Amino acid sequence: MFDWMTATYDRLILRQPWLTLLLVALLVAAAASQLHKITLDASADSLLLQGDPSLELFRAVSREYRTEEFVLVTWNPQSDLLSAASLDPLRAMADELRGLNGVASVVTVWDVPLLKSPPVSLRDITSGDPLPSLEQADIDRDMVLREFTTSPIYANLLVSEDGQLTAVQINLERDDLYDSLLQAREELRVLQRDGALTAAQTAALADAEQRFKAYTTQVLDRQSQLVADIREIVAAYGEHAQLFVGGVPMIAADMVSFVQSDLTTFGGAIFGIMMLVLAIVFRRLRWVVIPLVACACTLVVMLGLLGALDWRMTVISSNFVAVLLIISLALSIHLVVRYRELHRLAPNGDLHQRVLDTVRLMAVPCFYSCLTTAVAFVSLVVSGIQPVIDFGWMMTTGIAIALCMTFLVVPCLMRVWRESEATFSQAETPPLTRYFARFADRFGGAILFGSLLLFVVTLYGISRLEVENRFIDYFHKSTEIYRGMELLDARLGGTIPLDIVINAPDDDAPLPGLEDMVTADAAVDADSEFFEDDGFDDWGDDFADDDFGSGDGDSFKPSYWFSVPGMRQLDAVHNHLDRLEETGKVLSLSTVFAVVKDLMGQDISSVELALVQKSLTDDIKEMMVDPYFSPDQEQVRVNVRVKETSKTLRRNDFLVELKRDLVEKLGLAENQVELTGMLVLYNNVLQSLFRSQILTLGTVFGVILLMFLVLFRSLRLSLIALAPNLLAAGMVLGIMGLTGTPLDIMTITIAAIVLGIGVDNCIHYVHRFQREFPQDRDYVATMYRCHDSIGRALYYTTVTVVVGFSMLTLSNFNPSIYFGLLTVLAMLTAVVGALLLLPRLIILFRPLGSGSA
Repeated sequence: MFDWMTATYDRLILRQPWLTLLLVALLVAAAASQLHKITLDASADSLLLQGDPSLELFRAVSREYRTEEFVLVTWNPQSDLLSAASLDPLRAMADELRGLNGVASVVTVWDVPLLKSPPVSLRDITSGDPLPSLEQADIDRDMVLREFTTSPIYANLLVSEDGQLTAVQINLERDDLYDSLLQAREELRVLQRDGALTAAQTAALADAEQRFKAYTTQVLDRQSQLVADIREIVAAYGEHAQLFVGGVPMIAADMVSFVQSDLTTFGGAIFGIMMLVLAIVFRRLRWVVIPLVACACTLVVMLGLLGALDWRMTVISSNFVAVLLIISLALSIHLVVRYRELHRLAPNGDLHQRVLDTVRLMAVPCFYSCLTTAVAFVSLVVSGIQPVIDFGWMMTTGIAIALCMTFLVVPCLMRVWRESEATFSQAETPPLTRYFARFADRFGGAILFGSLLLFVVTLYGISRLEVENRFIDYFHKSTEIYRGMELLDARLGGTIPLDIVINAPDDDAPLPGLEDMVTADAAVDADSEFFEDDGFDDWGDDFADDDFGSGDGDSFKPSYWFSVPGMRQLDAVHNHLDRLEETGKVLSLSTVFAVVKDLMGQDISSVELALVQKSLTDDIKEMMVDPYFSPDQEQVRVNVRVKETSKTLRRNDFLVELKRDLVEKLGLAENQVELTGMLVLYNNVLQSLFRSQILTLGTVFGVILLMFLVLFRSLRLSLIALAPNLLAAGMVLGIMGLTGTPLDIMTITIAAIVLGIGVDNCIHYVHRFQREFPQDRDYVATMYRCHDSIGRALYYTTVTVVVGFSMLTLSNFNPSIYFGLLTVLAMLTAVVGALLLLPRLIILFRPLGSGSA
């Protein structure tokens, strides 16, 4: 079978090199024509765990409370915050921002009502007349600043406690079409998960997903342009204040910008460095050009496929380009090194036969190395997170393309690019890998002891591994987004949103303290007595004319949350959250209650709370009540800004402990309270990734072991070949644990990358060892020959990749730096395992039968 395939390959490919190269060139040209369609998707939807109940809750809460995305601009003026030199340009900037397409509203210190400058009464709030604001010429600005820095509404949200910094909140228009397309897709996906889709609904789901994807592209383009426009306007006011721009849309836009920059800038730099290293290693132009041409063809074809299929890259899956470059380069170098060996042995031999022998000898190990590498990346498909799934499938597809391109381009270019016979010099020998062989020969005990020690250290490091995700750590401290997020955390209440949604107790449940509560209708019926109560005369005047019962018999029923027990329960939750070290600003109905108590100068009864619920004007409700209370659901929402810069924040522990405290300490029922928001969603993503990737490594190793058995036909040899891979994967994860580098959505795929690289090295080395051993059945001599031959390919690939990927340390995007360093670490551990531990284990256990050692 193999001979027939070799003969077919020779007849169709190798004997027609120019035709083959022409067809490849046409394919590459066709793929290149699709490159402009490539999209980098950084939408929140692309980074979330599909099917997560918390995601469904998050979307439901967003719809119920009409939450909007927003961009924050911090304004730190050179003059006093409320001086004309600060306020006038602030208003001018806000007016420009309001004129942008996609901006719903802009909130500044100019736009908010003032309740204590001077103090207003409840009658003022409910009358519908305009409340005081900075627009009034005679306003006491010292009093206003005092209110901004002490008010439960404004302090640490709109204005910092020191009164020197304010925030400009740019609310983005809610996209109802996006929401409707998303909801239509999700409803069909729920049916799909339940196995209840009909044929018509299956077609409708495909159509819904296509429409949503197409519209998402437009939304991302518009949002990217809007962020750029906001930045341009803000930059023009830099002479008046120090300004930073922040918010979730900003994070998404900057992540895309940094990834695109790294792909272009560092992609070209890595390619250039690799070219230089190959030139130093091989010292021949053809051995520089041929591998890089094969790599370029692989990347262009794969990227063209992504563009043609609208298969979108994300900030996670964009790493596939670099990993695919490594695999493609390794395949090419293996062919080149093997060809040079054959050429050295028979420099005057037939060129065609030499190339054919190269292909014949390398086809099996290259095929199996690609197959087992693909298995490592297929493990990512079970993650449930679309970018990680895409990364797995992109790598699997890319590996198949790399294998095909390498065995089409490299042999054909070898055929048509002839070189002189004087190819080799004595200076090329002995190779550096000979020193690895000598070390493995002379210090076998030290290698085994060192490996055992590393294994113990690795286990300790893995035990310290953290699953954490801090977006601020993605950026250098010098970048605008880092400094802006740090400022928001320190002085304006935090950055990452968390919502606690609390439902009212069941109707049948006893409500202690509510026995004296009356409906508002009853209160009005008794108003002649009620409004004469001591300390309540003004309140009675304010509300005596309100109509709580309409003429058609309808009556207003106050909510549980506008009762004393509801208020006390909510106050307890609010105050508990406010005391936590990891939290910043907390907003809820409790904030409204605090304002009302302050205005009244006394505690509030249930009836008074009911009157507050009924009588607040629409504009006050829109600002202070509607974002935190749903009368239809009898539900309240507590909005918390969590500090991204908090060193004590461990998201999963924080959320678990918070839920436990709400139930056990504050007395909420388990089914009464739910946590949602971006903090919860990203934590769920991380926990799912950890379970699906780290905890399924055993299954992956099991599958690889089976493939080793098929290839090597020896259980002992297969287990030996697996050992360096286990140690390499463990070492990378262990070093991450020891250095405090957390596993997050950007680094958790490193386990699959380490496996992919390590498996490739071990397959090539063991396969070559099996071919060389029958010559003299001498394990040590065979080791030296393998290090002189296949060892060179492993060494050359490692040096080229390590030097090239070291360039990523110059990036401004920390995930790119981590990826570069971890890839370098993976390459080094894999090659050291293959050249030291693997041959030592083979010599020790003699899996190929008796022989001299």
